[in-house]
Amino acid sequence: MTLEASTSGEGSISRGRSGETSCPDESGGARLRLPYHLVEPTVIAVDIVIAVAACVMGGFGYNWVFLGHTPAIEPHIAIGVLASINLSAVLAARGDYRVINLISFYRQAREVAIVWSGVCLVLIGVAFLLKMSEDFSRGATLSFFVLGLGSMLVWRRLLARSLGRAFTAGTFAPRKVMVIGERDRLVASPTMSEIGRCGYTPIRTFEIAPGEFEAIGVSGVLRALIEDAIETARREPVVEILLLIGWERKSTIESIAQMLNVLPIPIYLLPDANVAHYLDRRAITVGMTLAAEIQRAPLTRTEQFFKRFFDLIGATAVLFLLSPLMLITALFIKLDSPGPVLFFQTRNGFNGRKFRIVKFRTMYVLEDGDHIRQATRADPRVTPLGRWLRRANIDELPQLLNVLKGEMSLVGPRPHAVAHNSEFEKLVANYASRQHVKPGITGWAQANGYRGETPTPDLMAKRVEFDLWYIKNWSMWLDIRILFRTLMLGLQPTAY
Repeated sequence: MTLEASTSGEGSISRGRSGETSCPDESGGARLRLPYHLVEPTVIAVDIVIAVAACVMGGFGYNWVFLGHTPAIEPHIAIGVLASINLSAVLAARGDYRVINLISFYRQAREVAIVWSGVCLVLIGVAFLLKMSEDFSRGATLSFFVLGLGSMLVWRRLLARSLGRAFTAGTFAPRKVMVIGERDRLVASPTMSEIGRCGYTPIRTFEIAPGEFEAIGVSGVLRALIEDAIETARREPVVEILLLIGWERKSTIESIAQMLNVLPIPIYLLPDANVAHYLDRRAITVGMTLAAEIQRAPLTRTEQFFKRFFDLIGATAVLFLLSPLMLITALFIKLDSPGPVLFFQTRNGFNGRKFRIVKFRTMYVLEDGDHIRQATRADPRVTPLGRWLRRANIDELPQLLNVLKGEMSLVGPRPHAVAHNSEFEKLVANYASRQHVKPGITGWAQANGYRGETPTPDLMAKRVEFDLWYIKNWSMWLDIRILFRTLMLGLQPTAY
């Protein structure tokens, strides 16, 4: 026989828990296990309950506790339902209910915070336009926002831990399936172990020997095996049939699917090693064509909006607060040495676009162009006042104007002179990837001590490593953390 129908032995993912619906706990009792395919709808349902409860407790409870009266509860329930539906719809559209994403708490915290804030802002705007805002006090609205966001984050934290443990231990409720696949792929593919940890339990596994694919059409042995599989599916409580066959074997896959068409059971073609990497990425439509997203924009449009909003508010506030200091600095620079107060230099920004960065002048020279020497310790080009300004980072303050113009952000990879970019792009791998986001006045690398001169490629590579980590893990909370750390490190003598 060149084709076999086999059942896995003890310890295999296709046996062991195939008949269980619960598992014993430490006390000897039984605990319910959630089926993997019900995780997403369950999380959505809990999100809705939390949002409605937060609205009722935040609105109704605030008025009762602090204002001493009990308002009608129906409007708060209606607002909670509306907020929860919008929250769930946006999160679902962004793929945040996929189990692989639910396991990551930091992703969930970022997504929930952004979407919840957006939904609440939209609802407040609608209430204002419809003149409904007078029915909801500011205290009740703020309580709803804070209580809802806090409850969601706590829920997501508990969920991420529980799902991570369940996935690691393979304790999802069993889901009985039947597997038909190539013998070599069944043995070597990590897909089988992964779906096993999600509760998929093969009742029976049918192995196709390599020689069967060389036959023209469907061989008698393959036809007999598929007929056996059909009888098994009719006899056993199989809910799905999984095919693990190389996607290049198009004719064989279509023939097997046609023969299995007599069964009212869904059939899924599992990804092989050649396409699994791409199927794991987000699916989008390009025109009328479905495509896999090989590389996404570092920040979504929603994230770009919130980051830009934060930049505008932050830069405006700092300019207003520090304008006396900046005026005094400008006066001292004029008195300290001849030359202009401000220094402009060409830098590469987002997507490599050139812009003119503005700083307080700290040197006797105004270097720009293709040949620029980095500042070094005890550099004779630095003015006496400039040395102090650089140590205190005061020379960077005019870059707030670049932030207002949209050329820079408060936080991001530090922009380097064009001449230095051209040099390091040839020496440091992925150097140009730093330009996937707007450059910043400060960044993750600077907050970790990597600032000042970079005389060697190894030192620049380390800075690039921190910059790329920031781009990959961006969140508003990370930006705030970097700004705080920069403030704490501001007076340390690390730049010159």
